[in-house]
Order: sequence, then C-alpha cells, then structure tokens
Amino acid sequence: MHQSRLIDLVNRLAIIGSMMIAMFLGDQLVTWGQELHLERTDVLTQQPLGQSMPDVRSSGPVLGSPALGSPVPGSPTQVAESVPMSSSVGMEAASSDTGRSQSEGTEIAVPSELQVLLDRGGEPNTIEQLRLLEKQNRLIADKAASCTVSVQIGPAQGCGVIITESGYILTAAHVAMRPGKTAKVTMSNGRVILAKTLGMNRRVDAGLMKIDAGQNGNTPWPHASLGKSESLMPGMWCLATGHPGGYDASRGPVPRVGRILRTRLGAIETDCALIGGDSGGPLFDIAGRLIAVHSRIGNDVTENLHVPIDFYGTSWDRMQAGEAWGFLPGFRPVIGVRGPDSSSVTVYPDSPADDAGIQDGDSIDQFGDVVIHSFEDLKKAVADTMPGERVAVWISRDGSSFKRIIEVGRDE
Repeated sequence: MHQSRLIDLVNRLAIIGSMMIAMFLGDQLVTWGQELHLERTDVLTQQPLGQSMPDVRSSGPVLGSPALGSPVPGSPTQVAESVPMSSSVGMEAASSDTGRSQSEGTEIAVPSELQVLLDRGGEPNTIEQLRLLEKQNRLIADKAASCTVSVQIGPAQGCGVIITESGYILTAAHVAMRPGKTAKVTMSNGRVILAKTLGMNRRVDAGLMKIDAGQNGNTPWPHASLGKSESLMPGMWCLATGHPGGYDASRGPVPRVGRILRTRLGAIETDCALIGGDSGGPLFDIAGRLIAVHSRIGNDVTENLHVPIDFYGTSWDRMQAGEAWGFLPGFRPVIGVRGPDSSSVTVYPDSPADDAGIQDGDSIDQFGDVVIHSFEDLKKAVADTMPGERVAVWISRDGSSFKRIIEVGRDE
C-alpha cells in the first residue's frame, strides 16, 4: 500500500474511532492524545509586583499553552468578561474584505439526516446516520487542513486559523504573546510564511495576527467559514484540528471529533483530545463553520477550553488596531519583586526573580526590549508578557552590569 493511502486510512480510522468512543464512553473518553501529553515543568506562581503573597507552586507551561491546569468548570474564575455574544460586524466585514469571494471556505452542506445533530446534538440513531456523520467530518477535516496553520514565535509554538482571503489569522492570546511580534506560520503543505501579531483580548485568551502582504501573489488565502457561538449547547458535535506536539510534515493537521460538554460566558468546554501545540487551533461545527479557538489545555486531555468565536467579533476593532488588554483570571504575569523604585528592588524568596539570580538592591535597567526608568515601567513591561515566557533582564549591581534570564510566573 502506498504511504499516502496508508496515512489516509489511518486518519479515517482515527476519526471513526474517536466518534465511536465519544458516543459510547462519554466522559470516560481515552484517546491517543494522552500518549502525546507533553511533560509539564514545575514553575513558581509568584507574588504580584508590589504585593506580598504566600509562595504557591503549580503546573507550568506546556508548549503552546499558558502555564495552567484548567480551572474548575463553573468556577467564578471562568467568568472572564461580560460582552454581547452576537456582535461580530467587524470580523464579518473583514472576512469579505476582498469583495466577492474568490476562494471557498470550510462550510459543508449538512444532509437532512444530520440536521438534528447539528441543531441539538445527541447520538446517531442508526448505522446510516453514523456513516453520514463520519463522512461529514471527513469532508470538514479535508477542508479545514488548508486553513489550520502552525504558529511559531521564538521557541514557543501553537496554532492558528486563517479566516480571510487577505490573511487574517485567529489564534489564542498566549500564542500571539504581544502585538508587533514576527511569527513563522507553517501551512499544512509545509510552506512557511511570515505574519505579524496584532492585538489580543487576554481576558478570554483571544489573539489576532495578519499574514505579511506580498507572499501569495494575487491568490487568496484558504480560509475558514465563520460560524456563531451564541446558540451552542452541550451535546453538539464538533471537530478540532491542530498540530499536537508541533508541526509534523509527515502528518499535517490532526482532526479530532468530539462533543461540547459545557458552555459558559467566555469559554466552551469539549472532550476533543488536545495537547500542547494545539492551542490557537480551530473548532468547527458539523457544518464546517468556525465556532471557537482552542485556548487552555486541561489536566485531562479530553477536558479543554476554547474561546467562543463571537468574542473575536466583539473584540475585533481593538485587536485589529493592535491593542492588547486584560489577562485571564489566575494568569496575571508576575516576577516576584517590589519597589518602590526599579533602581533598588526587593526580591521575594523562591520567586522567578530569585530563581534568575536577581538580588535585593539590584537595579533592573532593561526588561526584554523595554528600557526601564521607573518601577511603573517595570510593571507595564511584565504585564505585557505571558506566564512561562523566558525574558532577558539586564541588571546593575555594585557598579557592574550583566544579563539574567527570568521565567515569568503567574499570580493565581
């Protein structure tokens, strides 16, 4: 059997298998994703700047996801922000930014036999309905592959999804990191292009990027069809794509079928098996419409949070303008020092700053690319990072200047 036919067969069996397991085992879903679970490092979550807090340790960052452990479903920390869920005028306008569409999206006509599963979810009642659902997901996976991209910024890697012919990419805020960063974007066929990060609504982990102009001639970029998230409910079928563990040329984007477990303000939870490297990738309904973007990878690979697509619409104008704001509850970046002046900081014991070798009385002169003139400058520079990010810090001590690398912690 030719290698291409073998890979296609394996992918086909993976989709059928994950559908059968999701239907009959429900919350007991166990998938190959657990075998790919990346090792999580232990990172300090430390005191916020200027405040004294007890020393707390927790799971650190997985490649392509924030330093986490998924919050408890339904907990108060899940209420990220209150915004209308159906205002997506700016994003919809951008999705038709070249006028009449020249390229197909990902939407697929839904057979009448599957309409009830699209509208309300539930389990297929017949073998024929199951076969139609498998075929529908196969068609969506094939189309979704072309607009599901791998995103690399420095050593960190995640995913994104192209949503316009001109090259706008939705991703997770923690993947985009901050505005103005250059990203290496890898298409499903291995082609590498460059993009620039724009804005991000960190309150819900929504990020936006744009592919640099002049890299595709006059050919429109393949893109996802936009859906809506306001009417989603538990039990609905969905398909996640991404690059688990990073881009693999021999495999391409990996589709995973699952169902919505819970919906709440600012997050959708599904049992699609995701791991590090998937963050920022797309979640589709069974009509092939983009309904969410992968956000936080849970402690269990089958309990994961996604950013509802409607939040990208309500945040579109600010993100398109390159604005970044807020932070996820429990994910405020900290380094564990206090002022009142950056020329003589006090370092909390066992903090990220302490681990990096910064001492009481040191002067922090530069944090990453930002020259520090005051403690307020330092607070703003730290606030513009993500937990788990490694940042070069230049300090002065006893007349000597030297560099240290600090791994940013998080305030729970």
